[in-house]
Amino acid sequence: MRIITGSLRGRRLHPPANIPARPTTDIAKTALFNIIGNSFDYEDVKYLDLFSGTGAISLEMYSRGCRDITMIDLSPISVNFQKKVVAEWNLQADCFNILRGDAIQYLNSTRNTYDLIFAGPPYALEVIDQIPDMVIQHPNILSPEGWFILETSHKHNFSEHPNLIQVRNYGQTHFWIFAHQENEDNDE
Repeated sequence: MRIITGSLRGRRLHPPANIPARPTTDIAKTALFNIIGNSFDYEDVKYLDLFSGTGAISLEMYSRGCRDITMIDLSPISVNFQKKVVAEWNLQADCFNILRGDAIQYLNSTRNTYDLIFAGPPYALEVIDQIPDMVIQHPNILSPEGWFILETSHKHNFSEHPNLIQVRNYGQTHFWIFAHQENEDNDE
């Protein structure tokens, strides 16, 4: 696992073998960031990473200029690894809010608003099909112009969801991109 571009370009992540995470492949990550980069100015984004695992997506956001990053993961191994990387790489610690907790509970309880929310939950998570509605129906977690991106396997299908604006497939990885209805442009 490596950081693709930006200020941290080429740096490699070496998570512990027992980290309970499924890293996004470099090919899928490159494609995802091409999509994001065409619609958002990273420096202006308030970003939420649910089920943050190794932290690779958040670190890529930081490398590209995002300085308001919240990471949520239930695993103490993941959270400790994320904090270790921020410290060892001498990153601006105040740009990161790394929280150990349940991502679904955070979704249901936060009063914060984000411009970009990414969720890469375990593919077997029982409530994975409910997450888009949890985000879209939350009174203010997603900014009016914001996107929610859900990473799933090919076994999940949100093609009929009224807030879906794009879906991208990269092998077994699918990125479903949702927005508030008034912002949909359906450029699938």
